Amino acid sequence: MGIFCTDLALPEGPALLADGSWVVTELALARGCVTHIAADGKSKHAIAKTGRPNGAAVDREGVLWIAESLQPSIVRLTMGGAAEIVITSCAGEPLLWPNDLCFGPDGSVYFTDSGIRIGDFLQNDKPPADPLSLHYDGKVCRLDRKTAVCTILDRGFLFTNGIAFGPDGLLYVNETLTGNVYRYAIDSSGNAGPRQTFGNVLDPNSSVTGMRGPDGMAFGADGRLYCTVFGQGDVTILGRDGAIEDRIVLLGKAPTNIAFGPRGTRTIYVVEDELGQMETYSVPTDGLDLFT
Repeated sequence: MGIFCTDLALPEGPALLADGSWVVTELALARGCVTHIAADGKSKHAIAKTGRPNGAAVDREGVLWIAESLQPSIVRLTMGGAAEIVITSCAGEPLLWPNDLCFGPDGSVYFTDSGIRIGDFLQNDKPPADPLSLHYDGKVCRLDRKTAVCTILDRGFLFTNGIAFGPDGLLYVNETLTGNVYRYAIDSSGNAGPRQTFGNVLDPNSSVTGMRGPDGMAFGADGRLYCTVFGQGDVTILGRDGAIEDRIVLLGKAPTNIAFGPRGTRTIYVVEDELGQMETYSVPTDGLDLFT
């Protein structure tokens, strides 16, 4: 275990860049920025302040795609700080809380919308004591990068969150308030098949109350799924069959997202809100190659 970078204000969305440096988002309203961290973790600077940026992914041109949650939108952001709002709605409905995103094999952006507005959920950057008392219509969406046409693939979730494509070509999505991880077959036109339950990451022996459940996810090259569990304070590892194989206990209780480090390092980088830092852990595999 190591501490890669500190003094991060509610970090999210880690994305590894081609030169080994990193981008993270900082959700705290006092910062609300996309931050560039040097490859050694010793220096960082804000690229742009967008409001409350959540998930982040980098495309093959080195442009960042950001799920902006305060002013709900999907944003393209250059490393030089030039921002372009791509969409603010999907299929004629305004976005509520774009949360996490990834690129698919078809080149589209697949993203989750948690299904509730920030102002109806957070109080002073903190989740409610009883999150199940609120109403959600979480969605899984697909954005065609060429046409900017957005379609809703599935909806009705209790806070959709992490999203990733697996080595089987299926799209994996999690639902924070149930602990479930689901998956979908995506056809050549970008349509999703029926929702399939893959696994659940909640620890039945946990005594944690309040907000607890899966957040960001990343696949190892070995096909196992590494999932941060907010409130539970661990990375839960699911095997190819969806069964829990291991849990990596973290320093804080509020991990939000995860990414694998450079190829050959067999290291995961986890961003954690309680302590405001990015932590590293050795694992038996490198990460699965990401679509860009």
